[in-house]
Amino acid sequence: MTSEVFFEQIQHQLDKHLPFVAYRKPGEILVNAMLQPTDDVFTVDDYSEKGFVFAPFDSTKAAILIPLEHSKGISCQNPQIIKNNKSHTKYQALDLDREQHLELVQKGVDAIKAGLFQKVVLSRIEKTEHTITNPLEVFNALLHHYPSAFVYCWYHPQIGFWLGATPETLIHVEGSRFKTMALAGTQKFLGTDKVVWQHKEKEEQQFVTDFIVHSLKPFANKLAISEVETIKAGNLLHLKTSISGNLNLKHTNFKQVLLALHPTPAVCGLPKEASKRFILKHEPYQREFYTGFLGELNVQLKTNRNTNRRNVENNAYASIKNVSNLFVNLRCMQIMDKKTGIYVGGGITKDSNPEAEWQETVAKADVMKKVLQ
Repeated sequence: MTSEVFFEQIQHQLDKHLPFVAYRKPGEILVNAMLQPTDDVFTVDDYSEKGFVFAPFDSTKAAILIPLEHSKGISCQNPQIIKNNKSHTKYQALDLDREQHLELVQKGVDAIKAGLFQKVVLSRIEKTEHTITNPLEVFNALLHHYPSAFVYCWYHPQIGFWLGATPETLIHVEGSRFKTMALAGTQKFLGTDKVVWQHKEKEEQQFVTDFIVHSLKPFANKLAISEVETIKAGNLLHLKTSISGNLNLKHTNFKQVLLALHPTPAVCGLPKEASKRFILKHEPYQREFYTGFLGELNVQLKTNRNTNRRNVENNAYASIKNVSNLFVNLRCMQIMDKKTGIYVGGGITKDSNPEAEWQETVAKADVMKKVLQ
């Protein structure tokens, strides 16, 4: 399918106020979409469902599903750049937002020093008054600006319109094999990834790694943990540790694994429940789907057992595996009535400086602003 036809079909879906998701996985050229023919709201029960899941930060609330069996799939490769007719309004966070966030971070630091928890991730929403006349142009711009991110555009008339370009994998599962990552620590990219990380960032990243490993041990074996590396995501650098292994699916189910992982200390804190209570009580807004997770749930992947030409007869025996590709919903925005909300946050430890944390959220907001200006 050509990119022109691809975007025309999605625009037609949007014009009819019908749910859809369009997305591209990191490093790939194929852009997929699932178009739902009705405006019914489907939810996930036990994560055995098949389709595209969109889950909120608060795991006590329902995760939304665009079901594979109740949607039409389309795709295209290397979509062309759509002419940009968006508003060119530039905007900045209000001083009120700054003071409010500084106060919030200080509350977090004080709570850590009082022994309530070790880390908490605190966030804010930055709103602009300008209207996006064509959200698909923004999606197209995200595709071209962030080739190494999971880029998506998600819409349901009863729930909302979200777009994002997230660098963080929650979990990738293929059969019983899984891969995930611990991603934390942030600084601006200034032309090189050979940078010095401070104790605060190293400690924050280790918190996330330890939590993920501890959470997965009851469900997995043959865990492999990589060395910490510096990676680039848009205009930012982060610390990353890769974690992989085998899930013991005979004695557990995928929902148990996800409930153990989500939300990770990278988006919530440590211990999880104490930091989550603090967030829900003190953040001056509702996160909704920001820092939730999203992606393909139990889609089928067909692979040949042997690709050696000398064993062509073996290629008739294909292996079909269930695959889930789930990502943490970071670097995202929500399109609301005559407003656009950009969601940003950062990890707070006992060594956090409120002004530095504010500047980190400003840098993260620039990832989304880049495609709005």
